[in-house]
Amino acid sequence: MAVPVYFVGDTPQGPRLYREFRTVEDDNPLEEAVALMTAGDAEDPDYRTAYPGGSFSSVSFDGDRFVVEVPDDGWMAPGDLSEDEATLALQQLVYTVQGVQQERAPVEVVLDGQATFLFGEDTEGGVSNADPLDVLALVNVTTPEEGAPVSGSFTASGVASSFEATVPWQILTGSGDVELEGFATAEGWMDKLYPWETEIDVSSLDPGLYTFVARTDDPSGGEGGGPTEDTKVIDVS
Repeated sequence: MAVPVYFVGDTPQGPRLYREFRTVEDDNPLEEAVALMTAGDAEDPDYRTAYPGGSFSSVSFDGDRFVVEVPDDGWMAPGDLSEDEATLALQQLVYTVQGVQQERAPVEVVLDGQATFLFGEDTEGGVSNADPLDVLALVNVTTPEEGAPVSGSFTASGVASSFEATVPWQILTGSGDVELEGFATAEGWMDKLYPWETEIDVSSLDPGLYTFVARTDDPSGGEGGGPTEDTKVIDVS
């Protein structure tokens, strides 16, 4: 089954979470998705994990909350993580398990059956998902996937919170030259990330590898650090 797994990527606002859909076995998708998350096993090389290494013992959902068990106290203290990095690591877990289960339930991390801290963050009573505009990248490409083969035309899609719902896109050569460009229109903006989708004709391109880039619109001209972007390599035939 296809499940969303959240990874960390760099944005003008600092590290944020990007969503990547992955295929896992359907016998225990929660545990498999979280294993990919903690390992940083992303298809997109621009993504990574906030976790310093290791894994959880188990992940389950009891209908009211997610229970995530750690094998020992190694992740209780923040270690080398800053407060912001620790918060993002916890939200990486929260958004991943909620996305897999399609339930906005709180997440509690336990050790020997008792609620505990994760990187210095108290999870007793359950941790809810933070405001998406505070922790998610403001644009995220769902399709095409990294390395996807395309021919003739393809559908580009994703989510964004971009000025006036405008999502500019480009197709770049390996040297960074712009071959094609345009924009998609999202279903909304400002209060959350909204879906966007557009059809792109690549029949004029020579076969080879290109980079598809989707960005937030930046009316400030870079004064706010520039647009957020997400990139995917595509293989045009």
